[in-house]
Amino acid sequence: MTTAKRYRLAQRRKAMGFSQEQLAERLEVDRSTVVRWESGDNEPQPWVRPRLAEVLQVSLDQLTELLASEPRPTPFVAIRSAPIANGASHDDLVAGREGSLEFDDMNRRELLRLMSMAGTLVAMSGIENGVDWERLAYFAGGQHQLDTAAVAEYGTLNGHLWRVFVLSKTKRHTYPLVREQLTVLVNALQRSHGAAVHRNLCALTADLFQLAGEILFDGNHYTEAAHCYTLASTASKEGDAFDLWACALTRHAFIGVYEEQFAKAGPMLELAAGLARRGNQALSTRYWVRTVQAQAFAGLGDLDACQQALDEADDVHQLSGKIHTDGWLRFDGSRLPEERGTCYVALRRPDLAEQALSNALSMDLSARRHGSVLIDLAALGLQRRDVDQLVSHARAAAEIARQTGSGVIGRKLQSLQAQLSSLLTDHRVRQLDQEITTLTRVSG
Repeated sequence: MTTAKRYRLAQRRKAMGFSQEQLAERLEVDRSTVVRWESGDNEPQPWVRPRLAEVLQVSLDQLTELLASEPRPTPFVAIRSAPIANGASHDDLVAGREGSLEFDDMNRRELLRLMSMAGTLVAMSGIENGVDWERLAYFAGGQHQLDTAAVAEYGTLNGHLWRVFVLSKTKRHTYPLVREQLTVLVNALQRSHGAAVHRNLCALTADLFQLAGEILFDGNHYTEAAHCYTLASTASKEGDAFDLWACALTRHAFIGVYEEQFAKAGPMLELAAGLARRGNQALSTRYWVRTVQAQAFAGLGDLDACQQALDEADDVHQLSGKIHTDGWLRFDGSRLPEERGTCYVALRRPDLAEQALSNALSMDLSARRHGSVLIDLAALGLQRRDVDQLVSHARAAAEIARQTGSGVIGRKLQSLQAQLSSLLTDHRVRQLDQEITTLTRVSG
């Protein structure tokens, strides 16, 4: 008789931050024993159950529920390449059981496979110059070469996925949808016909790899995010899409800014700025690049360069017409108050940061942006040794992190936690320190 796997048990183990080897070590059993428990091939012995419940931080009754066999979680319905789900709601697109949303090794390997394929395909000319497109189409499962109308439909769906990402409280929930559409685009690259269609497909691929990178970045998968941005850069180049290219480089550089490797981020941001100058001057690309450059300057302690970059970024308000705020470029200047606040906190200028962050907090912010502003305000409290401000804002940000599972907020809380040592004599700060430790361990 085939056994049913215990997915809830495995999910709880991962939520507590344990690999199978680590859990086995804590329980003083062999790893194969844990594997058999999770596969449903064996039962934990009575003597080990209290210890297992303690390590997983559940009651014995809850452990019994975790050990109950269950069917594999229902997967997402695949997105198909032909119809565009114009009538689909946000809930329709992200509905599914939690177990299908985990970014596990299988998902990671699938993404890397797509990246490897796309890296080869975008380098092709897109013209029938000895490439057997008919054979490629056969292996891709498609029978027809694409026209401009089909490519436009792909672009519509790309835009829809970006909107789902923005609206989703928990960003990782959008990943299965994005991965499925990446599969569609990579298959389409195998069937493209003519230089114009090929360039458009490369641009769409660059667009969606940037979205995949954003999801991975929010989940603290920085290496995979960097790979996505690298491939997005390559695809943008092949698609002659300078603004897309500049944005991919900026997102890649932002990983360095986020990890406080400011000197390494600088050259890539300079390249992005140069590409943006060659792009569409009706777009806000160059102003967004200057905003990220300001953060790098702040990290290096250069107040004058930081303020100059922020002032130049403020010129985005001088753009005429409708500003591009959908998809891969969403900078319209509304983020500048929080960006100024972040820079001034890094520069340890609370006199400048307070007003900017207060202005940002009064705006209609997404959960992730709201949490980031709260952490910056907590950092101001730390710099001023104002424990009330520190604790109240940090706890509010921690609650947002719990609700959203955002790795960005969690990482910023960890950065704040690393600076708490001078105030740990206060019991409120010690409690906050423990809360952050618990939160980031579980989310990790």
